[in-house]
Amino acid sequence: MEDAKLAIDEADRTARYQEVKGQARAEMQEEVARQARRSNNRHEAESAAIGDHMKEKAVTELADTETEIERGRVAARVSQVVDYVFYLIYSLIGLEILLGLLGAREGSGFKHFIDAVTYPLLMPFQRLMPDLGNGRFEFKVSYVFALFVYLLLHFALNGLLRMMAHRKTEI
Repeated sequence: MEDAKLAIDEADRTARYQEVKGQARAEMQEEVARQARRSNNRHEAESAAIGDHMKEKAVTELADTETEIERGRVAARVSQVVDYVFYLIYSLIGLEILLGLLGAREGSGFKHFIDAVTYPLLMPFQRLMPDLGNGRFEFKVSYVFALFVYLLLHFALNGLLRMMAHRKTEI
């Protein structure tokens, strides 16, 4: 009888042990699930923050790009105007040189007009170098030098405009 009581007690104790063990296992599983949910929420919050940051950065870059594109358009338009003005200057100086080479008459209205228009452009270069000529036919070396100086100035201005229009790249 005592063995039967011992067996019953042992069975009760084993049952309680299994019940406590099952309860502990359930609590542990619930704790792990709670931590996983908390971890997922934290990861979701971190992911959302990273996504917001990337979106803000993309919008900022897009606005910067639009500004740079507009600045490039303005610089390109200014460059076209500068090119036109310098081509006009080259043409007038070239025409002045050609008229001198061909011996155009000083009394001619057209020659007088070209002289008047090119005077402000060529005045700093007059008598800078000796002129080559025979009679009315003259080759004004100073005017060729002026053409070269204006060409260098043209390149410098276009280079400056390219620098203004060039997109800056950040690393």
